[in-house]
Amino acid sequence: MAFRMLAPTAEPSATTMNRTTSRGTALRWTAAFCALASAVLHLLLVPSHLEEMPYIGVLFLVGGVVLLAVAVGLVARRRPLVAGWVGAATSVGMIVGFVLSRTVGLPGFHETDWEPPYGILSLVAEGVFVLAFVMWVATASSERPR
Repeated sequence: MAFRMLAPTAEPSATTMNRTTSRGTALRWTAAFCALASAVLHLLLVPSHLEEMPYIGVLFLVGGVVLLAVAVGLVARRRPLVAGWVGAATSVGMIVGFVLSRTVGLPGFHETDWEPPYGILSLVAEGVFVLAFVMWVATASSERPR
């Protein structure tokens, strides 16, 4: 009686592919929700920031509009990698701006508090966006044949 060793296949099983695809979809939708949340939070603050320090208000407006476009791009496109990268860069920029404005300050602008609840909610939304995007990219790269 001869035994034959079966070499492991490089092809993932259908179950693994479905699980990976589901995880990728969930991460993409999580990132889209976080982009939308951060956009809404920033757009709500545009009027007060335009009065206080106009360039900060403009940055909030631009960031909010960009994140709205990112949310749409993540949901509407099959492989929205560009939207994800733009969203990650915008979110990291917003986090850095928030931290700088409360530590060393920005030109002509130094914030002393965390603007509850907006500041904390924005940081959470932006941080979760970046985390979900990184995990989504890792999931997507594990789907590619090697």
